[in-house]
Amino acid sequence: MPDVSTDLRVFNDFERNPELLKKFDKVLEAYSAAAIFADVQYRTGVMDSAIKPAFRAKVTGQAVTVQLSKGDLVDPLRALEMGQPGDVIVVDAGGDRQTSVCGGLMGGLAKNRGIRGMIVDGTGRDTDELEDINWPIWTRAITPRGTHTMFSERKEELSINVPIACGGVVVNPGDFIVADLMGVVVVPQDIAEETVRLAQEQADREEETRKWVAQGKTVEDLLNEFGRI
Repeated sequence: MPDVSTDLRVFNDFERNPELLKKFDKVLEAYSAAAIFADVQYRTGVMDSAIKPAFRAKVTGQAVTVQLSKGDLVDPLRALEMGQPGDVIVVDAGGDRQTSVCGGLMGGLAKNRGIRGMIVDGTGRDTDELEDINWPIWTRAITPRGTHTMFSERKEELSINVPIACGGVVVNPGDFIVADLMGVVVVPQDIAEETVRLAQEQADREEETRKWVAQGKTVEDLLNEFGRI
């Protein structure tokens, strides 16, 4: 696990790479993008399978990481202020399944800033509103119970853009996120260029295989042509 600071008032930033993100967006057009990235990373970087989308959705983006105080959760509103177009907010909420840290109004504000979605090792709510505005979240659970932030006005008990653990995977600020119906994959920033190249190659190869399948080919035909399925 990362060495997370005990000081929960740390607000850093990171350098974005919009041109590289476009390459991730292109792979996202393929079927099963998360599986493709998991494959080319030798099955690493895959978050716990309990973290799933609240509705049908897929997204890529660079991670704005948020560390919350376990057992004393607050809404990560400061992350909305710091997020930029193309970002995905990734929150370590300690795996809490009883208190939501994101909802519909937060989603609307984030969408206005060009933030693409949120991944939470914890819980969300307002999924009807989020689906209507097409702002996706991936969480362990959904509950109507919110945090106390709206009553206490405490908004600073968090750190932003520090190393976190989300769904059993270390996420650093600026890492690339690929999320779809199957789950969430993290691509470390330092290997992102090579990983997305391999992912595009696999996506192209799978599409060619898919065309063969549509022609009624057999397993033997595919193995003879591609060496794999």
